[in-house]
Amino acid sequence: MRLFNRKGPSGFSASSPAEEVTQGIDATGLTAIVTGASSGIGAETTRVLALRGVHVFMAVRNMAAGTDVKDAIVKEIPTAKVDVLELDLSSLASVRKFASDFTTKGLPLNILINNAGIMASPFMLSKDNIELQFATNHLGHFLLTNLLLDTMKRTAQESGREGRIVNVSSEGHRFTYREGIRFEKLNDQSGYGNFVAYGQSKLANILHANELARHLKEEEGVEVTANSLHPGAINTNLFRQEGFGAATTCYVALHPQVKGKTGLYFNDSNIAQPSQHAVDTELARKLWDFSLDLINRLSQNS
Repeated sequence: MRLFNRKGPSGFSASSPAEEVTQGIDATGLTAIVTGASSGIGAETTRVLALRGVHVFMAVRNMAAGTDVKDAIVKEIPTAKVDVLELDLSSLASVRKFASDFTTKGLPLNILINNAGIMASPFMLSKDNIELQFATNHLGHFLLTNLLLDTMKRTAQESGREGRIVNVSSEGHRFTYREGIRFEKLNDQSGYGNFVAYGQSKLANILHANELARHLKEEEGVEVTANSLHPGAINTNLFRQEGFGAATTCYVALHPQVKGKTGLYFNDSNIAQPSQHAVDTELARKLWDFSLDLINRLSQNS
């Protein structure tokens, strides 16, 4: 228990809840998208961001569940600005439609939290015939980020406030296939393991953030960062103040301590060290090129 409460350099620990790590932060005027916001960590992230003044767009597959969460948040926080939009990350067509609808509205976007995911599912293929965990947890978010990136750059430039892209990964990224990412055997059912396939997709979240950070650094004058994190466990019911599963997500999305920091991995609201695969720059570049090529090929076939 003492280790659990031990504070890191940020001043927070594994037991620090999301409300504590965002205490005193006024995020009024910021706009965020949170994927997978209809339950669990995504819902709690939405609640705390809304509590701090962020206008949150909940990107959800289940609109009814998303609306219920929105209603609960607004009931608790009457000043909350929350909207619900439909998004199925296992479908690239759905991702494209979501991004098109959002950008067509001419809305600003300061924060993108790629939170949605599935865990350790049996072998299945997505609507685009890609292994489902990789498709949902990585590829859908990869495309979504690319499609919204110009909006984020423009918002940062016009508002003078740093944009932040937050990939919710997991410590499960350490338990992946031996080669890290099975580029040539992505849809190989015979070698599939549900937990290592989950680890592969979570490793991809970190590699994506790292390579995106590298690309953004090379663009002069772009004030947008990209980081990844392990969110922590949820030990209480939704909307209970003691719940701390969303703490690291909210910390990376809002805290002034994170300003200017990019290409990093966080755990317990502190900078942490991911696996060797996760810091492999060549693997990150290969995944980036592979993901772009895969999306292009799938788009041509659809």
